[in-house]
Amino acid sequence: MRPGDFLTVVLHQTRSPDNLGAVARVMANFGFGRLVLSDPATYSFRGAERLAVKGDAVLERMAVARDLPEALKDCVYAVGTTSRTQLEGRAALSPEDAVRRLAEESVRGRVALVFGGEQRGLSDEELARCEDVLVIPTSDVQPSMNLAQSSAVLLYLCHRQGLGAPVAAQEAAEPGARLGTLDALAKRMREVMLAADFLNPQAPEHVLNELERTLMRAKLTQREAELWLTAFKHLGRAVARGSAS
Repeated sequence: MRPGDFLTVVLHQTRSPDNLGAVARVMANFGFGRLVLSDPATYSFRGAERLAVKGDAVLERMAVARDLPEALKDCVYAVGTTSRTQLEGRAALSPEDAVRRLAEESVRGRVALVFGGEQRGLSDEELARCEDVLVIPTSDVQPSMNLAQSSAVLLYLCHRQGLGAPVAAQEAAEPGARLGTLDALAKRMREVMLAADFLNPQAPEHVLNELERTLMRAKLTQREAELWLTAFKHLGRAVARGSAS
């Protein structure tokens, strides 16, 4: 198993063929091959091959997702990147700590490193889709790094860390809950808790986001997440019957 087999690189709302090609080249440099474009700003990336020197295979296998939840659905853990140091209710990890977490979580399944678009990066809502957030320390003169530059820094660290758990550990670990399953659970929870008058219908996100973060921190297995999802489906039917009677 190659070290890169458990890492997915997600580029959200990318618009530059040059940056896409440069990221593909860096991925090839360090042995990573799984690239997903999330809600790209354009679907015309002609010219990316020019900068993707020996990274053609990465571009050929590249997947496209309509949004960030779809891009992350098969992963059990994600780290979002940002240049902002002030994040409400969250503490940013250092690159080294974030890469260490990626390696640790890869024992449970696929993990993702998420980069924002060139113009605005990742919003608070998009970062909320990631269990952790990292910031690359930079000078105040120019705090924002180019997408290709930041990918080079982080993928080098991922390569040094070795993002592949030993085979014995992979076989022993029960698969972690996929983010797609947790997203489906969050949607079902929202429906049921709104119907049960637990959430404020005008502003349900605050409480719901806190509950979602709790689920992510719980490190549920896939089986446990599916059990919670089934339980909320039954609760939803019970609440609906109660409302109708």
